Amino acid sequence: GVGPNDASPDEGVVEDLPLIDEKAVEQLTEGLISHYLPDLQRSKSALQELTQNQVVLLETLEQEISKFKECNSILDINALFSEAKHYHNKLVNIRNEMMMLHEKTSKLKVSGINI
Repeated sequence: GVGPNDASPDEGVVEDLPLIDEKAVEQLTEGLISHYLPDLQRSKSALQELTQNQVVLLETLEQEISKFKECNSILDINALFSEAKHYHNKLVNIRNEMMMLHEKTSKLKVSGINI
């Protein structure tokens, strides 16, 4: 059974609370908001400006990265051209040697030596 000592500890508390003045709550809320709102609005605009600056910075970084990539590709092209020039010189030397050997063999044939 339920005895007289088993009553809830919260029982009767509601009746003990004073009546809440809604006008006072509204005024307190407005006072609190008017106190913190300007700072929050300044923080919001500062954050927006920071975000815009970050976007600009990211775009600038991307442009710089693409410039570096272009530089690297130009360096690669330059290396390719110098390599091509090197091999062209080798081919010219080989051709000159072949022409010199051809002349020598022609002279030998004229001398009557069959090769």
